[in-house]
Amino acid sequence: MDSAREKLAELLQQLEGARGNDSSRATSPGGGPREADGAQDQRKLSRNRPRTYPYFRYLPYDVEDEEERQRNFEEILKHLYVAVEAGDFSPGAVHWTRELRSWLGLKFDPTKEQRAKLVRLYYELALAPGIDITVAERFSSMFMVLTKRKHYLRPGKDITLDWRPLFRELKAFVLPSESGMTQGTNVKRNFRTLTKLCTFAQLYFDPKETPTMLEEFLPYYSTSFSEGAFVVSGLLNLLLPTSPAPVGDEKLLPQNYLPTFFHLWSLVNRSKVFDTTFLDLFSRLARDSLPAEHIEFTEHGVFTSEQSASVFTAILRLLEIPVGQATSPYSTSVDASAGLGIMLERDPKKHPIAHHIARWIVMSLSPACLDKQDSVLGHLERLIQAVETFFHPSNSGNWTRTLSQLVYYLADFFVMRWNREKSGEMEVPVDRKLNEELKRRFVLCLREVIFMGIYAKSGTAMNFSLSTLQSLAYLEPNLILPGALQRIYPSMQGLVEVHRTTSSLRALQILSRIMVRTKGFRCHVTTMLGLALPGIDANDLEKTLYTLSYMQSVCYSIPFYDLTKGKEEVSGSILAVDWITSEVGRMELEGANVELDYAAALSDEDEELILRSSTASLAEFLSSFLGKVFTLLENLPDAAKLRSGSPEENVINTLPATFTPLLATLSPELYDLALNKIAEFVGNHVIHQARDAMAFICNALCKVAPEKALKRFVPMLISSIRTEIDDNGAASTRNTGTDVLPRDRGLVWNISMLSMCVVHVGDAVLAHRKDLFDIAVYMQQKCKGIPTVHVSNYIHHLLLNLTGTYTVDYSIYEADVLARGLGPEDWGRIPKPQDLNIKWHVPGQEEIEFAVSLFKSQAEGALESLKSLTDGTSSIQREGSGKAWSDEVSRNLVLLRLLLSGVSVLFDIKAVLKQSDEVSDEVNADTEMTHANGYALEESTDENPDAVLGDTEDEEVKPTFRYPDGYLLEPEDGLYREVHELRERTGRLLHEVHQFLVDKHEDDVACFGPLYTAYKSWFIDVGIERSAHVLDRVTRLLTADIHPYKVSGLRKEYPRPLLLRRANVYHLQRLRHNASPRRKSSLDKQLLLDLAQSSVSSYTEVRRNAQSAGESAVKVIIGARPLVIPPLLRALEAGVKENDFARIKGAMYALLFGSLAKTIGKDWRYAPAMIKAFLAASTADKPSVQKLCSGATFQVMDFGRSSERMVILDKEVIQAIVPNGEDVSAKIIKKRDQIKKKRATVEGKKTALSEELVNMARNSHWKQASRTAAIVVTLGLRFDSLASENLINLLTEGAIDSHPGLRGLYSGALVALFSLIDTRALCLHKYENYLLDKHHIPAKIQVVTRRHEANWTSEYLASFAEAEAAYYVDHDYPGWLVWEKTMPAYQSNPKEDVEYDEREKEVLSQIGKLLTPSWFSTFFGYLKQEPRDASADRFRMASALMLVSAFELIHEGFAAATFDDIKKEIVDVYGDGSDKHQHRATAEILAGLLGSTVDRKIETRNMVWEFCFPMILNIFTDGLTPENSGYWTTFLHLLLQGRDPRRSWPLVEWLATLKLDMSSNAAFKESSKIQLLQQCITDSGWHFQLEKPVVENFRAHLDHPYKGVREAMGSTLATIYRTRYHESYKDITSLIESQKAASSLGTQPYQPTEGFSDMIHEIFEQLERWRQERTPGQQTPSSYTSGSKTVLLWLESTMSSYECTQLIQFFPNMFLEQLLHMMDIKEDQELQSLAYLVFRHISNIPHRSGEDTELIASLIRIGKTSPFWHQRMRVLIIMQIIYFRRLFLMSNLQQQSLFDCVASMLTDTQLEVRLGAATTLSGMIRCSPITLRDTVVKDLNNKFTAMLLQSPLPKRPRKDLSAPSTGTSTPTPEHTKLIVTRHAAVLGLGALIQAFPYTSPPPAWVPGILATLANKASGEPGMVGNEVKTILAAFKKTRQDTWHVDLKVCTFFFYISFPLNG
Repeated sequence: MDSAREKLAELLQQLEGARGNDSSRATSPGGGPREADGAQDQRKLSRNRPRTYPYFRYLPYDVEDEEERQRNFEEILKHLYVAVEAGDFSPGAVHWTRELRSWLGLKFDPTKEQRAKLVRLYYELALAPGIDITVAERFSSMFMVLTKRKHYLRPGKDITLDWRPLFRELKAFVLPSESGMTQGTNVKRNFRTLTKLCTFAQLYFDPKETPTMLEEFLPYYSTSFSEGAFVVSGLLNLLLPTSPAPVGDEKLLPQNYLPTFFHLWSLVNRSKVFDTTFLDLFSRLARDSLPAEHIEFTEHGVFTSEQSASVFTAILRLLEIPVGQATSPYSTSVDASAGLGIMLERDPKKHPIAHHIARWIVMSLSPACLDKQDSVLGHLERLIQAVETFFHPSNSGNWTRTLSQLVYYLADFFVMRWNREKSGEMEVPVDRKLNEELKRRFVLCLREVIFMGIYAKSGTAMNFSLSTLQSLAYLEPNLILPGALQRIYPSMQGLVEVHRTTSSLRALQILSRIMVRTKGFRCHVTTMLGLALPGIDANDLEKTLYTLSYMQSVCYSIPFYDLTKGKEEVSGSILAVDWITSEVGRMELEGANVELDYAAALSDEDEELILRSSTASLAEFLSSFLGKVFTLLENLPDAAKLRSGSPEENVINTLPATFTPLLATLSPELYDLALNKIAEFVGNHVIHQARDAMAFICNALCKVAPEKALKRFVPMLISSIRTEIDDNGAASTRNTGTDVLPRDRGLVWNISMLSMCVVHVGDAVLAHRKDLFDIAVYMQQKCKGIPTVHVSNYIHHLLLNLTGTYTVDYSIYEADVLARGLGPEDWGRIPKPQDLNIKWHVPGQEEIEFAVSLFKSQAEGALESLKSLTDGTSSIQREGSGKAWSDEVSRNLVLLRLLLSGVSVLFDIKAVLKQSDEVSDEVNADTEMTHANGYALEESTDENPDAVLGDTEDEEVKPTFRYPDGYLLEPEDGLYREVHELRERTGRLLHEVHQFLVDKHEDDVACFGPLYTAYKSWFIDVGIERSAHVLDRVTRLLTADIHPYKVSGLRKEYPRPLLLRRANVYHLQRLRHNASPRRKSSLDKQLLLDLAQSSVSSYTEVRRNAQSAGESAVKVIIGARPLVIPPLLRALEAGVKENDFARIKGAMYALLFGSLAKTIGKDWRYAPAMIKAFLAASTADKPSVQKLCSGATFQVMDFGRSSERMVILDKEVIQAIVPNGEDVSAKIIKKRDQIKKKRATVEGKKTALSEELVNMARNSHWKQASRTAAIVVTLGLRFDSLASENLINLLTEGAIDSHPGLRGLYSGALVALFSLIDTRALCLHKYENYLLDKHHIPAKIQVVTRRHEANWTSEYLASFAEAEAAYYVDHDYPGWLVWEKTMPAYQSNPKEDVEYDEREKEVLSQIGKLLTPSWFSTFFGYLKQEPRDASADRFRMASALMLVSAFELIHEGFAAATFDDIKKEIVDVYGDGSDKHQHRATAEILAGLLGSTVDRKIETRNMVWEFCFPMILNIFTDGLTPENSGYWTTFLHLLLQGRDPRRSWPLVEWLATLKLDMSSNAAFKESSKIQLLQQCITDSGWHFQLEKPVVENFRAHLDHPYKGVREAMGSTLATIYRTRYHESYKDITSLIESQKAASSLGTQPYQPTEGFSDMIHEIFEQLERWRQERTPGQQTPSSYTSGSKTVLLWLESTMSSYECTQLIQFFPNMFLEQLLHMMDIKEDQELQSLAYLVFRHISNIPHRSGEDTELIASLIRIGKTSPFWHQRMRVLIIMQIIYFRRLFLMSNLQQQSLFDCVASMLTDTQLEVRLGAATTLSGMIRCSPITLRDTVVKDLNNKFTAMLLQSPLPKRPRKDLSAPSTGTSTPTPEHTKLIVTRHAAVLGLGALIQAFPYTSPPPAWVPGILATLANKASGEPGMVGNEVKTILAAFKKTRQDTWHVDLKVCTFFFYISFPLNG
């Protein structure tokens, strides 16, 4: 009943949406949950939106009905269900997944209900615990395919997914300590796949789950150990649903939790990762909230004004625009501490930051922005204005790509949103919809920067800018096209630089489609075509390429018809020429801001007349164009190698792409003109290097009008061919080399033209049937040498033309449109994809007969010829030195290959199978279709015990379903039989030739190549010409051609020819689907074995060709792999025995570097032999073999991995696809039993092999032993059995092997074994617990927190300062941000140890027996050996981890050695401690010893500490040296990291009580202890509670004389205060509520405590006292200089970190003054540079709005009043940076006061300050928003002009004029003041000009200023006159690109040139 209902719904849907079924190409915003009306019907529909393109309707044959598709779909689901239920994931479920993908690929649609079930199933399978990783990848990929488009399933409506399985998998990566101990042998998934899965699944998570997610993630947030913060932000971004929640729940509205997110963001300042992550999250939130009416939406979108300003400030940071002397706003040290959080970052290449920014901005726009300055649109305008000059080509740098990407995404998102809102696809509330005014402002905002960007120097930036230009022109053609034309005309007329011409051509190409559709502008198109012609130039191939592309895009859009015909009112092109001339003149006159409003200024009638007139010159254009192309072809350089990507090759590829639409759009008269010109050229020229290009042009000509063109070409070319052969002796002899002889070039030219004239032109060739047939026979008889390949190619092309089904319709218009006649209204017409009438070529009977007769005649000849050549009856003898015999064999083999692939569509898989003699394998398809390839499982397991091991189906298996693809022949037809018999004969002959060559001509490499390519064709060219990759090629070309026509938010608005090609591609997809793997016949077997035999030939070329053919063949023949593996394995074994390196390489390459490797790994009939042969080969003494072995080691190791033994799945999800009305339980049980049986056998084989290899490893050379050991570990370690006795002995003894490489390998394996034992014990010995990450750690407990008590946190922290602990808290995160009900902790005196079962005890005892005192003695001895290279001289974590496990065995009593033995050995190792290697070994041993006591009983711990602590203390006190301190720091790190500091209490307490000694001269001792203390604090984080005495001690010694000690103190102080901060909210709710209550940005973190503030004040007061005490000019260090350096190091470390905001309140009044004083100490350069470093950091510290008031006031105060000019100059640096970085946060008043301050500093008495102020002023003006900019410029212009005019230089008395100057006069104070005032005025005016370096034409006020400067100050002597000259010179220099435009504005240029030259 259900299926009947489904069919009815499907039929109804087809009636409603009969327009077809295309899959969308878009990514739309996730809409809100819609109303639930008609939910039942909705689920039965296949799509939310009907397809755009009716694929099935356009095919030229009848296709299957929907019922059959659904039936096949249900069949696939049934098999999928059986496979999953039976546990047959690979190959079973993987195969049916491939089937499903193929079904979807044919544009078939499941219903939404079915799709939802599949999505759930694949989500479950992709994340199922226990599933094989590679298989899980396949399922993940299928999940992504099913959810690829957002409109397939509506989130929350059609499907909801659970986020927890995904979180569980991610947790294993990013919170490993939380997810238990799954390291070791369990291979984790690829985390990139997991993050990709998040991207697809996130949309379907339930927004109601948001609070639960926050409860789950936020407790892990901590900056004490900042990895936690990065992990949580990454998880929020990847998993948090941003879809709108249902109406009614206030707690789920974005503004409920946004303040908390902004607060979390502000906890990690100066981090690029955080900025990117939160922008990504917020941009998705903006997108998804847009359609939801119940979410408040203002001029800032769903954000508040404060939040919006904060985000824009972050955007400015992310653009990383360089300002003045600013350093980066980001600190590398912050992002370097991301740790595992780095895994959760999205790939910046696929998710660029510009994408997030643009999405956030565009999705927050609404008409509400229009009338408010403080809005997202207002901010965007300010942002673009601020960074405008950075778009200019002369100002490029690291920022160029990001900026161009940003505007590209902005425009693209806007276009997408605009189109989707218009089409109703995006359901946006009316008051939020984009409107005309908003669109206009948006385009104006980006217009200027894009006109700069299209001339960028960087190719990438130019591409982005051109795409943006296209989007903007699409939105507002009347705003963009005038400016574009104004810039393009001069470029095309050659008035400017070449690179601008290239950019203009590219701009024309992308604008052409919009121009031809826009009134008035379309009249420019034909003129532009004419102007583009000079671009076709053999000397500039790049420009040629862009010119051709431009012409192609025009030809796709307009008809080349003379529209003046029959119109008396238009005579020729005079009207158009006059109109264009006047328009170009107008553009020149009005300049860049020209406005052309043709819609209003031109009447429709006038515009039509001009347009008609403009088409009168098309014939002239065509003639010139063809002339240019012919000249280009005549001058083309010789093409480089094929497919090298050279410019010549690109031009040759672009020519056909241009000619096809050009010739298709020509009127009949113009077509005849083109035909005559091209035919004449072909007949009269032979241009060898242009052969391919010309042939493509002929092909385009013949495709458009086949009858006409062939009538002209065929007789001409055939006659030329005969002339060449008969009269010129072409191709009469063979030739060596690969070049065509000059003698043969004419012949090859004509054959190539003929070849391309007869392909894909349809049945028009039948008119010339006899001539074409005869010339083929004639050429085969007469030709020798290279031309024969071209002859065969001609026959190949003719066969393709006759047998193929393809579209033969290239017209831009439908036939009915052409019939009624074309007019101006047809320019730029966009066809509807649903209303096409496609002309197909479907071969008729006559064509097939012609094809078969041609195939037969040529094939018979070739077979005959080869027969005679191999049996000696041929006239050509193979003896002798000539190569004639080889040539003839090769020629015939090439011909056979091309014949087979030419008629490949006539070969029917069914017929190919009928010739098979394996009929015994056939089974009744109806009864037994469970097996993917359609034949039954082998039942013969009793006779052959190994049969169960093989993959019962080969991996590539036959699809069960074939669909109509227009196959032409009937099985009872005679032609059908002939074709297939000939194929069979060809196959047999190929085998004979192979036998003959191998026996008699093994060294004739030239023959083997064509032979194996013929083999390849024989195998794979059945049903479709697979060897030519037809489908891939055609798809790739179509994708490239439609790319320029894609518009975001629109569907398939392409020119008609491209839409037709889509149907052709779909037909090929069907052919490709049906050309599926087939079963093997005896001939197939024979040929496959031939290939296997030659794959191990002695000759490299032969091997390679055979391997390539074999690789292709095994993919299309079912069961081919198990057939070829045994002979290849035997060859490898024989090669190893006989040391035959060629054979070893051939066999290894074939077996391990292709698709056979996978089969061998799964098929344990072959794997043991393969592994053994591989190990034997690895001893070969040949570098190339060794290289192969190294490359294959991991592949071979993989063979030994444990097979799937349990997969945990949700039964409900699988039951959802249970087949209706059919009981498959018997099949499932049968299959499950077979799989279990197979698994048991395979595991048995692996165990046996493992034993064998262990014995081999003991007795072999180290190189072989190392590979053997690597394989043994994967083979021998298993969860159930752990390891065999033999393997355990090998590993334990191997850990003290004398060879260092082997030692490392065995130690690593031993650690893996220990880890496996521990994991197994903690999982309570159950594999299921292991998969589910369920661990029982005996010492672990959950402590209930008293979070609601006020003093709980302080009590909790105070407990860390006590030695005794009730429990240990190893994790850093509990309570840092928020408390949970319970927290994980560990018993301080565990009562029970880990419980081992019998098997674990056996293994541990066995290892323990071998761990004797001498084992430890040897192991320790190796530890203190000097490493072989310096890079290995470090604390080796691996050794410590190994020893942890070894010592645990001692504590548990398993080991033969005792603790006393170990103590003695350790003392021996350390010796006298004089050697650094003794220290390294001791550190590693003690780390292992102390690490082994964690979670042990307190007695054991005390015993170990009593031994270790005195020793460590002794070393820390007196034994540290620069050489060994690194080892001990790592030792400490290993001891403390991620552990409760109380676990190492003696050590922590000792370090915390450290006292500095000012009088000590052992600087290193002091500093190294502080570094150890710092390491201790860093590792303990906020749990370190002994900081008070440390701080007091440091404060007393700030002025320590030694640099090392000061540096250590500075960074330790920073570390202490970095880890003091914590928030400790009692629960998530109170966190969210308190952030909401504080402000929309949440609370400002890191507010300094009273104690901290007091301390800072005291320290700076102390510094001030010391400063006063210091004698100015003192050269020796003083307390002031030493103390300052310590403080600066502390501040530098803090300001480079995320807690930098805790210092904000100290900047204005305390730090600034002191830093400026420190920078003035010239005697101490170290102090100066440190102070400058910290000073520059101030501008990088993020202040919130309003927090910077005092800082700005201080800067202004110092700038205006400081008595020291250095200080005044230095504050300028910060002013400019702060002004730019805080553009969106600063009040107008602050901005104005900064301007006033800088302007007043222009009159400073010090020259350097004045110059600095001028630079700062121009920078500030440049990045100001326009409104402020205009006001400031106006005011300053008036002010400085007045200053200049009101302070004229006093005139010199007349009598002095002639007197020579002595140069000795002293200037008076009044004169100096006057000069300063005039200099200030000139600098101020210069700053105004330099603020607009690239604006073209310059602003209206610039000429006035230039004139003032030139008139009033340019002739002045000294600095004023020089400054004027500098300003005027710089003005011209920055405008060289646009000088021709700017000069017109600045008519006073002679003023400029006079002072410059004179």
